[in-house]
Amino acid sequence: MPATVEIHCEAASEPLVDKAVQLLRTRIAERCGDGVIMPGNSAARVTLALVPGIGIEGFRIESDASSPGGVRIVGNDGRGLIYGVGKFLRTSRLEPGRFVPSDWRGASVPKRPVRGIYFATHFHNFYHDAPIGKVQRYVEDLALWGCNALQVWFDMHHFRGINDPAAQAMIARLKAILRTANGVGIDASLGGLANEAYADSPSHLRAPPARWSYHVEICPSLPEGLEQIVQWRREMLEAFADIAVKYFWLWPYDQGGCACAKCRPWGSNGYLRNGEAVARIVRKMLPKAKVVLSTWCFGYWDADEWPGLAKAFEVRPDWVDFIMADSHSEFPKWPLEHGVPGGFPMLNFPEISMFNNGPWGGYGAVPAPDRFQKIWDTVGSRLAGGFPYSEGIYEDMNKAINLQHYWGDRPALETIREYAAGEFSPDVADEVVEVVRRLEASQHHALTDITKDRGNWPAKLTAPLYHLPKAEPAASRETADRLLAAERRLPAVVVNGWRWRVLRCRALLDAELSASAGVPTEVSEACFNELSRIYHAADAEGAVKPPS
Repeated sequence: MPATVEIHCEAASEPLVDKAVQLLRTRIAERCGDGVIMPGNSAARVTLALVPGIGIEGFRIESDASSPGGVRIVGNDGRGLIYGVGKFLRTSRLEPGRFVPSDWRGASVPKRPVRGIYFATHFHNFYHDAPIGKVQRYVEDLALWGCNALQVWFDMHHFRGINDPAAQAMIARLKAILRTANGVGIDASLGGLANEAYADSPSHLRAPPARWSYHVEICPSLPEGLEQIVQWRREMLEAFADIAVKYFWLWPYDQGGCACAKCRPWGSNGYLRNGEAVARIVRKMLPKAKVVLSTWCFGYWDADEWPGLAKAFEVRPDWVDFIMADSHSEFPKWPLEHGVPGGFPMLNFPEISMFNNGPWGGYGAVPAPDRFQKIWDTVGSRLAGGFPYSEGIYEDMNKAINLQHYWGDRPALETIREYAAGEFSPDVADEVVEVVRRLEASQHHALTDITKDRGNWPAKLTAPLYHLPKAEPAASRETADRLLAAERRLPAVVVNGWRWRVLRCRALLDAELSASAGVPTEVSEACFNELSRIYHAADAEGAVKPPS
């Protein structure tokens, strides 16, 4: 079958419809070649249309009775059309010189309204340093999985005021990312620490640290302090005034907070007074925005925070729209056992990047379907959606898992199978699922203990250089060999793509370092260097830099 497809659009031109057509055309051309034509005689005809009534942001894929072998992708609205295009692409066969349209038929409507991702734009990670075009392309990729919200943080502590040239450069980068998000139907989301401050904040206004701190945060119990917090937040919102912002987060920890007598306990006292003052400014300047009150790490250091929040919200406040709950490890038990304070809809903030992993992404892909399925089975029924916390692109599979959980409670392994079929090939989907299961089981890396027996290690080494997987050397080698065998069945356009490369590097690193007891090998160094290139990590800080 020739790699040509005739794309028709019955819907009137509008930004999201035009974007859906563009995404369909370009993604097929990238994988199949440049034979996509519009219109003309071709082997496959795909028609895009809008028909309200399917359900908000939903889509339907159906056979086209007017065209033998033709397919119709029908969106309830512009977003639904983009999500339908994503489903169509993932369930089609796209190969050099060959395009086989999807045989998936049916309708799909998201169950949860908030299906977000948080980009951590710091530490010179991918979001911070990659060419902006690559980040923008990645935003479009997430839209095809049903993402409808993207959070970024203008982290003040790096800068000396909003007019600092570095601050202006960061604002420009964040706005470029959010404009792309808006262009594919993804709502922009902003926010930050409730009492965050710039590097040159007035020393007499600084807060005693509540926990970990940059030592520049402001105490909101000082009248002048709260005024300064509000002024800086107003300046920040003005800088993003030309972006359509749907959500604004207020955040308590990791850094942040105040431990003075008037602010303790922070989560149910100073944080709420601080948060309300900021939320009032958000309501005034962004009247369409929803305020998300995060409870990240509530109860870790002060058991009174959750009960105190519930008491404070016995009369439901008008400055909050969502409660966000999550933590570094387990989802907090308090809201599951007692309900959400104020009866607000709840969002989660799953950590998809750092678990059992250091440096974050340093060893390649970190797929974890079992981990996120267990989390979802515990909390999914209580959620209105969420924003997974991302430090880079190496956990792309985990984003897909969580976005599909928000969409419709889809089992994690089903998502991995569709991911493998769509991003790689249906021919290797089952094998990739098995490799992913094995990689997850071996992901907890531990430093090799060579203090007792250094064996044949080079004399100059006094400590292990690299982390090891949990799996035994033979098992790690078998996993890598399975992936390499699958690779031989894939076209170059897939094998050379970054999604395959980060998965490949992870499998090879597990095999090499398991066999060498952590001693560098030629293969391990090549993998680390390749990951650094993929992440654009030349200037990355240690937490996000492959450890070559």
